[in-house]
Amino acid sequence: MGYLLRGLRRPNIICSFLFMLCLLLFCTNMAWAGEHTIASDPTGEHTFALDFRGVDMSESFGWVLLTGFTILFMQVGFIFLGGLLQAKNVLSYMTHCFLATTLGALIYFVAGFALMFGGFEFLGKHLGGGNAFIGWSGFLLLGDSYDVRTIMMFLFQAVIATFIGSIIAGAVAERMKLGAYVISFFFIYTIIYPLYGHWVWGEGWLWNLPFGSGVRDFAGSGVVHAIGGTLAFVGALFLGPRIGKFSKDGTPGFFPGHNVGYMVIGTVLLAFGWLGYDAGSTLAAGDLRASVVAANTFIAGAMGAVTVLYYSYLKTGAADIGEACNGFLAGLVAISAPCAYVAPWAAVTIGLLGAIVYMTNLWFVEEKLKVDDPLGAVSVHGANGLWGLLAIGIFADGSYGGVSGLITGNGGQLLSQFIACIVALAWAGGLGSLMFFILKNTIGIRVSERVESEGLDVNIHGSPCYRLQTGAEAPLGAEIEGAAEDTEGQKNTEILEAAFAKDAKREKIYSEKLGIWITAKPKETEK
Repeated sequence: MGYLLRGLRRPNIICSFLFMLCLLLFCTNMAWAGEHTIASDPTGEHTFALDFRGVDMSESFGWVLLTGFTILFMQVGFIFLGGLLQAKNVLSYMTHCFLATTLGALIYFVAGFALMFGGFEFLGKHLGGGNAFIGWSGFLLLGDSYDVRTIMMFLFQAVIATFIGSIIAGAVAERMKLGAYVISFFFIYTIIYPLYGHWVWGEGWLWNLPFGSGVRDFAGSGVVHAIGGTLAFVGALFLGPRIGKFSKDGTPGFFPGHNVGYMVIGTVLLAFGWLGYDAGSTLAAGDLRASVVAANTFIAGAMGAVTVLYYSYLKTGAADIGEACNGFLAGLVAISAPCAYVAPWAAVTIGLLGAIVYMTNLWFVEEKLKVDDPLGAVSVHGANGLWGLLAIGIFADGSYGGVSGLITGNGGQLLSQFIACIVALAWAGGLGSLMFFILKNTIGIRVSERVESEGLDVNIHGSPCYRLQTGAEAPLGAEIEGAAEDTEGQKNTEILEAAFAKDAKREKIYSEKLGIWITAKPKETEK
């Protein structure tokens, strides 16, 4: 308990708590001020009666809620991607993902959802007020947003919003202060993410562009991944590379992951959730286009994985399964926006090009820009999020929602999608730079060299992620002391071995008793 009380006295934590409290009070007043303007339906009885026997509406509720649950499960996949990190920093990365799932969702509940979907109509329910640039109804789900349809929409969008923090976590891993990461959430989930989301998913000004059908992003290549990936790039840029990442001549080094198998598990879990995420974005059980959406999602991801796997084998002679996993994720990100608007053959093409975009951007970010991105989040999410937006303008065939691209002779859609890309880069890149600049020059965003060298897990969280056990579990201090003694003993043994090796009368022999090779004088045989 004393440790917890000491932690509460830290200025960063106090500031975060006070900011959250002020935001909560402000949004509560906003919500109550606009209460009872439109009848809400917290029991669901009126909503059920809107449809003949309420059957279709009930099926849609079940469909959206179930897919929302699978989306939340994707955070397990994000956590397992930490297998590509060093063992001494895994708990820190897991904590970042866990905070995205919890704190990120709470901030989105307080203000983000209202700013993103205020004025939006869903299943016949109009969520209060909003204009083409910002929403202002639904804070804390109070007042008229206390409605079964609105709350279902909130849950689905809240679990998606948690991805933003986890995407950023992959790029800033192994060197970012926990306090700075937490404070950044208040800017990301109240300004950067919800406002861009309002412009597209909230049917704001980007949605209503006069070119083609306006900007379309079915499952978040732009709204989620391009925004998250751009913020991840800015964060990694301001943090600087990990110690030892680049040599004096600028050549990038390689930090081997502590368990690549975890990366494989995480990728498969993410792919499973992604099927629910994309198909669930139909937001209606009766939308049979969900079958096309799910099939396109799966084959695009598979194509991305196979492309990267074969490329790594041809280039190095080894099939790099870790890179193949990122190829899978790159394909999934790229197809998220166009998955409902394209045919399966186009999905394969998008996945193939997504893998190429990933590999090219990975090389450019690391080799040319000298930005250290431990999990490749910038290339997987940022670059392929932008590619997914553009893919709609090229491959949309007009069979769904009236959206058609270049393959049908319509160039207007590509122009709208290109504008969405530019806005995403400028918005997230500009505000993200301002946010990280302020944090860097006030509380600091990077841990000390000592903490980074020893590991963030022990220094920030008080425990390693993996604790070696020999018999009974020892206290952490005892483990560290014992490790120091073992290291000192090993050094003494090495010095002794080196001295023995210089003695011409001694030679390397195998000790049956010790089970090791030692340097010793051989026994003299009796004459």
